[in-house]
Amino acid sequence: MYQLVIHLKENITLWLIILSLLFLCEMVSAQQQDTIAGIPVNYDESKTGSWELPDLFTLQNGSRVTNAKDWMEQRRPEIVRLFASEQFGKSPRRIPRQANLFDAGSPALDGKALRKQVRLYFTEDTARHQADMVIYLPAEATGPVPLFLTISFMPNALMVDDPGLAPGYFWNREGERVPVQLQEGTPRMGGLDVEKFISQGMGVATLYYGDIEPDFPAGIQHGVRGHFLPDGREWPVPDEWGTISAWAWGLSYAMDYLEREPGVDASKVALHGVSRLGKTVLWSGALDQRFGMVIASCSGEGGAALSRRDYGETIAHMIDSTRYFYQFCGNRARYGDDPHQSPIDAHMRVSLIAPRPHLLQTGDSDGCSDPRGEFLSAVAAEPVYRLFGKRGLERTEMPAPGEPILNDTTCMRGGTVPSPTIMISLSPS
Repeated sequence: MYQLVIHLKENITLWLIILSLLFLCEMVSAQQQDTIAGIPVNYDESKTGSWELPDLFTLQNGSRVTNAKDWMEQRRPEIVRLFASEQFGKSPRRIPRQANLFDAGSPALDGKALRKQVRLYFTEDTARHQADMVIYLPAEATGPVPLFLTISFMPNALMVDDPGLAPGYFWNREGERVPVQLQEGTPRMGGLDVEKFISQGMGVATLYYGDIEPDFPAGIQHGVRGHFLPDGREWPVPDEWGTISAWAWGLSYAMDYLEREPGVDASKVALHGVSRLGKTVLWSGALDQRFGMVIASCSGEGGAALSRRDYGETIAHMIDSTRYFYQFCGNRARYGDDPHQSPIDAHMRVSLIAPRPHLLQTGDSDGCSDPRGEFLSAVAAEPVYRLFGKRGLERTEMPAPGEPILNDTTCMRGGTVPSPTIMISLSPS
């Protein structure tokens, strides 16, 4: 075993984060299917086809950016706008909201942590559009600490074994919002091991994605997107937000509060999500540069995997009417038949995190998520990191399982589920 350390202005222990991710990814590792939504799925490397990726540095007017300043001021905003109009959808302007700190600091985890619970409000309809975020801080901390923020598939009371948590609600498979009912001695489903972080001087926070918008097509009636629909409209227009944009939009409200929380060093917040929430945190990190690091687990198609590479799930699989079309804007369907026609691809999304560190993590056996496609995306995004004087992966071949890549700012570790592939582009500030 080896220790990995990254730098977000000062050292944060990454190995602890990776240990946590191992379990989280096990819960969502996909079973390999030969056909999805009636569409064949390719898992043969010899049949991935050939592709030419959109150039990272060519502006829409044909000129090229050659330095970090022009990237940040010209090319980066162009790419953000392209992803907003062609993949995730444009979100409404956020209006700052007050939050309700209903648990201002209670001893938790046998006195090792201080627990805070805060209710975030997303619209003026505070009764309908709210989410509870729980924050754990080391009890012995003498100042602000780095924080690991994960957006979860489950309410907080199911993610953390802590009887002091507000029970909350969740959306069941029948599309009903039901209260969490816990029985004494019943283990929590989420398995977020807060103590691993606390013991290393880090804070942990989590919130439930369904509180922002439920994860099914009719969820728009209950979530933030429905709140912003004009009278007489039942669905956003083709370039307006899908649920991934809605979840990312909500995460910025979490960051608003963390900036005000005296126990958190808001410059060192690492944002994490798995699967569709891995896609979400990549988009959230692109839109909101306050997040100091982005950790995307099993994000696959629509996340870090290259769309032009025909392997695992493709755009066509994702936007099929029987699957996840509602997570993207309507314009995404233009590219289901031919991803090569899209003006964007995943390497551009990864590049939007620069110069901040990012970690892409997917198990080798999760063929649907295409871990090699994620690796190639990170390789292709490396030139943007070099604009800022950072080092990328500095290789084009996947490492063998267990083989680390350790540079000044980069490492990768190969493996199979439940020992996942780890890809990191790191950057000391």
